[in-house]
Amino acid sequence: MKHLTRTALGVALAGGLAGGAQAADEVTLQLKWVTQAQFAGYYVAEAKGFYDEADLDVTIKPGGPDIAPPQVIAGGGADVIVEWMPAALAARENGLPLVNVAQPFKSSGMMMTCWADTGIEAPGDLADRTLGVWFFGNEFPFLSWMAKLGIDTDGRSESGVEVLKQGFNVDPLLQRQADCISTMTYNEYWQVIDAGVSPEELVTFKYEDQGVATLEDGLWALEEDLEDPEFVDKMARFVEASMRGWKYAEENPDEAAMIVLENDATGAQTETHQKRMMGEVAKLTAGSDGTLDPADYERTVETLLSGGSTPVITEHPGDAAWTHAVTGAVSN
Repeated sequence: MKHLTRTALGVALAGGLAGGAQAADEVTLQLKWVTQAQFAGYYVAEAKGFYDEADLDVTIKPGGPDIAPPQVIAGGGADVIVEWMPAALAARENGLPLVNVAQPFKSSGMMMTCWADTGIEAPGDLADRTLGVWFFGNEFPFLSWMAKLGIDTDGRSESGVEVLKQGFNVDPLLQRQADCISTMTYNEYWQVIDAGVSPEELVTFKYEDQGVATLEDGLWALEEDLEDPEFVDKMARFVEASMRGWKYAEENPDEAAMIVLENDATGAQTETHQKRMMGEVAKLTAGSDGTLDPADYERTVETLLSGGSTPVITEHPGDAAWTHAVTGAVSN
């Protein structure tokens, strides 16, 4: 017999007592980006049967440059989304009542990668430079960092930077259109390296080290849905099965990378890149059981409120923006 979580076992027994098998509960997950090891835990949970054991029928929807997860869930296209906390809290302040139900990523993978030959050695050297920045909600940690440094973002000057709206690639750095670009420890940085650049030619600033790291890749649902006990139960089983997937991926990174590749319908990903990505992503999920640490939440909120004249959010969202109702219901 397959191992069942307590919750799933109770559901299975209830179904048997009712005289027949119950249909699995459907869950649609919208990812923040395309199929890659950044989301390995969910694909592993599906492939290893963890969702089946939790009596769930999970649909995993890849994201992309034209897909904003908050818009998808607002339109009824998903039950739960993967989103960075800055974008989710900004959406919440703008009227979409998103609630963090779990936080698989404990650490941030975001950093700024610069050419060393520009003379940039410390964050203060970023002034009077052109910096590549992702938008569509991904710019918020950067704006908070610049505000902390006292650097404006209206153009190059002794106290300002030129912000280049960066596509989701590393071309602005390679083509010298920007002195620095936004990268993730598990993805774009390695794209620069794969382009023939040596680590010694680069200088990196991790947002974690700069004290402006914000939480990434949390799981978010709508407040109104969480008022339904059956939905909360379904989410609890989903989170538990997903975290089983994440822990399996941490312990078996190469197998997890291959599972991701099997789910890449585009064929764009490579084995080398995904295995390396999985190794880096495992560092970010390490130490997380899926439960949001309120201290990490408060640190993120404080960073977002410190944006000077253009803060990411204008008011503290309070405790209503997160819940332990889902992770607290997870069986051990």
